[in-house]
Amino acid sequence: MWPDGRVRCGWAAGDSLLARYHDLEWGVPPGDDDAHFEALTLEIFQAGLSWRTVLYKREGFRRAFARFSIPAVAAFTPDDVDRLLLDTSIVRHRTKIEATVHNARALLALQEEAGSFVAWLAGQPADPDAIHTALRPRLAFFGRTTCVSFLEAIGKIPPVHDPECWRAG
Repeated sequence: MWPDGRVRCGWAAGDSLLARYHDLEWGVPPGDDDAHFEALTLEIFQAGLSWRTVLYKREGFRRAFARFSIPAVAAFTPDDVDRLLLDTSIVRHRTKIEATVHNARALLALQEEAGSFVAWLAGQPADPDAIHTALRPRLAFFGRTTCVSFLEAIGKIPPVHDPECWRAG
């Protein structure tokens, strides 16, 4: 139990940054398309790593990826990818960096079709399999587990809390 008296999910226990994310962001719709792109990108970078690792590098990711401006990241070049591979403030994984640029371009196309990524998501059923099937041909480094984690993070599907967590139920 924390000084505030709340019991949290085990993954957020003992770490104030994780607890703040758990309490205030996880499962809460983030707002605009760029914020959704940030959530998607962080979930992609988390694959194979701990959420703590990614969350502690979040500000570095924001700087590196132009505050997750979809048009700005879509304009990144191979030189930008090479630059990011030297940036110690982020997770330096070429495939994930290239996927982020690819995904920004894919989201631009989706925005053209649907008006916005948020609108497109709102029009989808709260079914991870259906959303994964629809997005998988468009997005890179987007497996089913990443899809589920992304949908939980943005509140499209309810995040799974530990039974004793104050946010459970």
